[in-house]
Amino acid sequence: MSRRKSSPTPAADPQAAAQPADGPLDASLDELIGYALRRAQLKVFQHLVSRLGAFDLRPAQFTALAIIQQNAGLMQADLARALAIEPPQAVVLLNKLESRGLAVRVRCKPDKRSYGIFLSKAGETLLKQLREVAAQSDLDATAALSAEERQQLIGLLHKIYR
Repeated sequence: MSRRKSSPTPAADPQAAAQPADGPLDASLDELIGYALRRAQLKVFQHLVSRLGAFDLRPAQFTALAIIQQNAGLMQADLARALAIEPPQAVVLLNKLESRGLAVRVRCKPDKRSYGIFLSKAGETLLKQLREVAAQSDLDATAALSAEERQQLIGLLHKIYR
């Protein structure tokens, strides 16, 4: 019985796999909105992560500060819902903000078991600075878009998630 030597298939040939295709490796996914959104989100998110890192904060903490400022006195459960996280995660996040002196929990008068969340003076001051950092990060991460395209994109994204 003779054995014929077969040529390796492209998937099995390490050199063939190492050679780039004619276009981007993920080109077959280019027409999927979810994929494009995720890729864009990763770029914008990573840009913001690097900027907030200078303040030792994560995007969720920045978002929490902004929500607390806009809704002073809100409850932990409401913050968790707004952040789309589980209540125990909100507790951990708030503990970090409190330990840094950026937010405070104040016992509510009508229901002594509940606490309202407020920004401290330090939190308000830092949030003002962080808003500028986030706005510049957005502009930098989307530098390929014109101001009109940015407005169009934000409008389209709002249509999807609101």
